[in-house]
Amino acid sequence: MNNILDFSARFLISILFFLNGIFKINNYEGAIGWMEGFGMPGILLTPAIILEILGPILIIIGYQTRIAAALLSLFCIATAVIFHNDFGDQMQLTSFLKNIGLAGGFLFLVVNGPKGLSLDKKLGK
Repeated sequence: MNNILDFSARFLISILFFLNGIFKINNYEGAIGWMEGFGMPGILLTPAIILEILGPILIIIGYQTRIAAALLSLFCIATAVIFHNDFGDQMQLTSFLKNIGLAGGFLFLVVNGPKGLSLDKKLGK
């Protein structure tokens, strides 16, 4: 039962990023414009998409979980600080706190790693 819950938690924390990566591909020009509106160079969109798609896949299958979770935790903190720092706007504050909370969830994976239903476990890592 614990392995199923662990797998479910890895899936649930990851799916948001996977879907956002797909959304960014489908709305590439719009995503670049949004990023540039915050003073970020549009060239950073491609690495963000790669991280948002590859990171969740690795976490869900449980391969190199700690590394992928660490990178996504840093990504969450960076995006919170860069894109959601208008605390006078309730939606921005909520988005900031959501990203910080997700960073904490990913840090939990960094510390504990995946459990039984993972490639890391099967490969003896």
